[in-house]
Amino acid sequence: MSEEYRYRRVLLKLSGEALAGDVGYGIDPKVVDDLADQIADIVRDGVQLAIVVGGGNIFRGLSASAKGMDRAQADYIGMLATVMNALALQDAFERHGIFSRVQSAITMQEVSEPYIRRRAIRHLEKGRVVILAAGTGNPYFTTDTTAALRACELDADCLMKATKVDGVYDSDPTKNPDAKRFDRISYMDVLSKGLNVMDSTATSLCMDNHLPMIVFDLTVKGNISRALKGENVGTTVE
Repeated sequence: MSEEYRYRRVLLKLSGEALAGDVGYGIDPKVVDDLADQIADIVRDGVQLAIVVGGGNIFRGLSASAKGMDRAQADYIGMLATVMNALALQDAFERHGIFSRVQSAITMQEVSEPYIRRRAIRHLEKGRVVILAAGTGNPYFTTDTTAALRACELDADCLMKATKVDGVYDSDPTKNPDAKRFDRISYMDVLSKGLNVMDSTATSLCMDNHLPMIVFDLTVKGNISRALKGENVGTTVE
């Protein structure tokens, strides 16, 4: 692996909304293509990469349950949305010459492998990107919690959370122009200040297992590579 990378094995958390681009719904092929382009570079440099993808661009379980739908049922529909996103990512990766495998927490043998920890690690060691779909397979657990759980299970050096803002702020930067960005912050501060980085289950899971997280802006091309090299991109939570 290239010496310039600080992290050898990473888990990238992608929100479903990130894949929708400016359209706001569904999958924007240009966004997925740009992402595959960035990922091809780091994988060829020897970084082992697993990806957990959300489904909010297609269906949001939480907002559906707020409108009266059964929460567990809504969450299962959301999990199926993440499988659609995973297959779209796999297609883009393979067009860019990246070998990848989709592993789903809900068994769908026609389109994916089941999630098996040792098999996922073997794929990573062989230089394949592992795309983890269907969350944890359980309702009431977000894809953020899935990302924290899988990062710990797969022994990742770092969890990267891709967002549309360039890090963690003390208040919402879209509403408050004076919001202050943190370069580094502790998990305890994130929880005590109620900063909306991840849900509290995911945050405490990372904290308990001493897993560092980088929150960065995915819309800036090359940010994934820069963050992995330890450049000051976004906020490091530790």
